[in-house]
Amino acid sequence: MSLERVNPAELSPPTGFSHAVTATGSRLVFLAGQTALDGEGRVVGETLPEQFEVALGNLLAALKAAGGTAADLARVTVYATDVADYRARAAELGRVWRRLAGRDYPAMAVIGVTRLWDEQAMVELDGVAVLD
Repeated sequence: MSLERVNPAELSPPTGFSHAVTATGSRLVFLAGQTALDGEGRVVGETLPEQFEVALGNLLAALKAAGGTAADLARVTVYATDVADYRARAAELGRVWRRLAGRDYPAMAVIGVTRLWDEQAMVELDGVAVLD
């Protein structure tokens, strides 16, 4: 599997994402949206960074079960109930990402939503990975 991150000089420098990712491999993994649900199905975490860490951990656990790692992520979409809070905490969320997923970022988007399936959830992540 090979992912190439493409960040053209004429676009603003990416922070916490890649502008484009090209992928070659033989298997796609489509990852369902993950929130901060624990093993009992309860939303855990009182703050956005706490919930982001659990949601990202859940996404990576699903990817690992499918045979992949964070390095295989080509695309991640983040759904946030408060985009202003997400922006304000971007540095902290970036540290969580780097600790759990490493320094290479997939193509990403953050989309503001009114609410998520579980009313207490503040953030949800889904993604696509490319495996050998």
